[in-house]
Amino acid sequence: MAKTRTRYVCQSCGYESPKWVGRCPDCDEWATLVEETIEDTSPRRHSAASSGAAVAVPISELSATGARRVSCGLSEFDRVLGGGVVDGSLVLIGGDPGIGKSTILMQVANNLSTSAGKVLYVSGEESAEQIKLRGNRIGVESPQLYVVTETNIEAVQECIERLAPSYVVIDSIQTMYDPNLSSAPGTVSQVRSCTGVLANLAKGKGISVFIVGHVTKEGSLAGPRVLEHMVDTVLYFEGERHQSYRVLRAVKNRFGSTDEVGVFEMRETGLVEVPNPSEAFLAERPAHGIGSVVTATMEGSRPLLVEIQALVAPSFYASPRRMAAGVDYNKTLMIIAVLEKRVGLPLGNKDVYVNVAGGVRVIEPAADLAVAVAIASSLLDKPVDQDTIAIGEIGLAGEVRSVGRLDARLREAARLGFSRVVLAERSARGLRKQHAIKAVGASNLKEAIDAALASA
Repeated sequence: MAKTRTRYVCQSCGYESPKWVGRCPDCDEWATLVEETIEDTSPRRHSAASSGAAVAVPISELSATGARRVSCGLSEFDRVLGGGVVDGSLVLIGGDPGIGKSTILMQVANNLSTSAGKVLYVSGEESAEQIKLRGNRIGVESPQLYVVTETNIEAVQECIERLAPSYVVIDSIQTMYDPNLSSAPGTVSQVRSCTGVLANLAKGKGISVFIVGHVTKEGSLAGPRVLEHMVDTVLYFEGERHQSYRVLRAVKNRFGSTDEVGVFEMRETGLVEVPNPSEAFLAERPAHGIGSVVTATMEGSRPLLVEIQALVAPSFYASPRRMAAGVDYNKTLMIIAVLEKRVGLPLGNKDVYVNVAGGVRVIEPAADLAVAVAIASSLLDKPVDQDTIAIGEIGLAGEVRSVGRLDARLREAARLGFSRVVLAERSARGLRKQHAIKAVGASNLKEAIDAALASA
């Protein structure tokens, strides 16, 4: 008879402890250790001859044939995956509740079922009737799309082996459980075991599996970190629930780049691709708005123009407030410090709010100059000309540094009607003559602010 014992497992990193502690010694998270009961079984011993010893092959004799990719029917989704879904791949999609994870996977499943074979949609959160109602709303009617509501991973495995689909959607991995484990669904051991079963099916039978993952309040995927290591691709669905635009971003991709993003718009009929996201993000930009500056960022191979907004107001607190939405908070604090020290702007007693319009998240240093110009514009109450954009990285000495891929950025800016760009002096000297947009170079932040505000 197998013996049972109790252990405490961290739900953030998977650390195991014989007793409960308030703070995980491995990841330093508080109140993440959960009690789990396991059975001790005698270890199985396999000889190399019985299990089949692995044979090493020289790398010169290996073939490098490219993996077959299949289009998902959504070009923005294919872009993030690296050109389409790869046979036998395991794709994890995370995002906030209600952001559209189930909706986009239902659309992808419908498109794949009409062009590439059977698709099995496994739901552990909704009933078949609820799935049908959503399918009617977004126009899903493919007879090759099969739906099953099940949380037992063994029953799901049997259904997959019996139906033999080409693609499987699991919604969600936190609801699946292995009956051989006594822990509750969503725990580290359950998530790890269920993902292992799906990985074996994907690699052994060449079935592409899409997995929906919940996220924590901090925005990271719930469950153990090993979950992200077990899959081939990790995608994050970003955006505000009260806004219509959604951004699909890859943070891990064994079959493509992690720099690409896909932009979608949520409508009543489902998620619709946005082929020209720059135009969409700038559609509601105010003319000659104070504290509003446009910058050009690169998301993979695609230039993206976004609006940076800033508001500077008198502070009535001993410690003024600084808030940032869509840009890095610590980088914003650094830019404020540079503006105070190098430019001489009095921001020590002012509240500063920075926002990227449209719910987009900008992580590229090329947006530093636009953030600084927007803050200065709001403080000095001077607008930036609506035909001017700002591109550049800011150093702690107050210098404006050049950024890469300027040709692509300026082509996109010229296409949308911008005629003037403020950027680093070195970049301005090296620009090609064929650009219709006028380049104004600045060696330091004060010169860049003066040049941007002088055009108004």
